[in-house]
Amino acid sequence: MSSVMNQTSASDVMRRRSRLFMIGAFVVAAVAFVIIAAGGINKNLVYYWTPTDLHAAGDKAYGATIRLGGMVAPGSIKRGGSITGVEFDVKDAGGEVHVKSAGVPPQMFRENIGVVVEGTMDRGGYFRCNRLMVSHNNEYRAPKNGHPVDKKQMEKYIKDAQ
Repeated sequence: MSSVMNQTSASDVMRRRSRLFMIGAFVVAAVAFVIIAAGGINKNLVYYWTPTDLHAAGDKAYGATIRLGGMVAPGSIKRGGSITGVEFDVKDAGGEVHVKSAGVPPQMFRENIGVVVEGTMDRGGYFRCNRLMVSHNNEYRAPKNGHPVDKKQMEKYIKDAQ
């Protein structure tokens, strides 16, 4: 009877150790997850705002990585002396933000086109852009047979795209 008792208590001890090990592993994993999530996720967040949202955010806008979306304001594009560098205003229904980009703008970049710029708001009152994306539809429609291509319109489009 004593050997049966020893076997039962030995298996109980093994089960307790297994449970304690599993509970300890779950606790360690949960603590590690909380530390990783709380410590690093804020640095990787990118907020998507409109010019109105950016103005409303006030001091919260400075230093945060932001994706600013809106339309390129007519008459606001100023190109630098070289191929790179462009300044322009992004507008929405309620606000406007001046953007400075040091990179090469996409070929389709022009006035009255939707853009998304990624960067940070500078204390100097402008948005410092490190990534410029234009919005466009992906539909290409070739002229129908018998419809000539308007050469002047094509030249204007090519000139505006440069």
